Amino acid sequence: MNIKFTGTGSYIPSGIEKNEDFHQHRFLNIDGSSINHSNEVIVEKFKAITGIDERRYAKPHLTSSDLAFFAAEKAIVNANIDPETLDYIIVAHNFGDVKHETVQSDILPCLASRVKHSLRIKNPKCVAYDILFGCPGWIEGVIQAQAFIKAGIAKKCLVVGSETLSRVVDKHDRDSMIYSDGAGAAVIESTDNEGGILAHETASYTYDEAYYLFYGNSNNQTLPTDVRYLKMHGRKIYEFALNNVPQAMKTCLDKSGIDIKDVKKILIHQANEKMDEAIIKRFYRLYKTPEPKGIMPMSIHKLGNSSVATVPTLFDLIRNNKLENQEIKKGDVIIFASVGSGMHINAIVYKY
Repeated sequence: MNIKFTGTGSYIPSGIEKNEDFHQHRFLNIDGSSINHSNEVIVEKFKAITGIDERRYAKPHLTSSDLAFFAAEKAIVNANIDPETLDYIIVAHNFGDVKHETVQSDILPCLASRVKHSLRIKNPKCVAYDILFGCPGWIEGVIQAQAFIKAGIAKKCLVVGSETLSRVVDKHDRDSMIYSDGAGAAVIESTDNEGGILAHETASYTYDEAYYLFYGNSNNQTLPTDVRYLKMHGRKIYEFALNNVPQAMKTCLDKSGIDIKDVKKILIHQANEKMDEAIIKRFYRLYKTPEPKGIMPMSIHKLGNSSVATVPTLFDLIRNNKLENQEIKKGDVIIFASVGSGMHINAIVYKY
């Protein structure tokens, strides 16, 4: 028995927020003081580090569970399955449904229940639940789905990653330019076909690192202090990722028995272009092997960082030939990897 992706889907919001749209923002330092650079310079430096030109924001009437439903529906159609035959629906997110121009997170009922409701699935044996695991949430959902299938308590699972980060950012914080909205989904099944998930690795670093991403006050100290926003210690995250993600990927690949030279693609969480490039370089350095050209497809330039949605969205775009100069062929070995709040790291080695 092999455990494979049999269908994927994604939802990329139509609202485009370009870098120049931030020229009118009032960016402030953490202490509320003014930044001694023009917004044009701030945005230029931001692009040089992150690689982001633009990002996508959901339309005001849509929430994260709506985006998740759109992506899930596409994945089910792509897999050509009856949704009533799903055993699990796992939805990864971090902030629940946050309505436009509000700050309250709504997770009652859980987003997976909302997605199942929208899919009009009647089968009560289709269990729907959420997973909160930072940006690596979708990959962790896939690992959990694999475990259910291996244990014999499931045959088909739907794993979705969805987020509307534009609703939880501090507009006075330069880091707010990183984040975006989107959703990606995949159907995972047991199959007799060759390939599938070969190995996985997961780790949670919490002793010193738990609060590298956190909820904090706005940089604008005139705003209410009881309203919190997504915040991060960027330098600490960067150093943590470079020190730990390459080793986790190596551990996973070594478990799989696959040679580094046989890896065709690495689909890494679209967090920050420079950070992702550095992770891949360090990963190949562990094998004393040069990094192959085109090994790491990127979508962050146009889509930004949509947290749990970046990896499944990237995978779906490549599968559907919607990413220039990128393709996945039957038999190709792929590494999925992510790092995010918690701090969590995970990876999967997969034969397509």
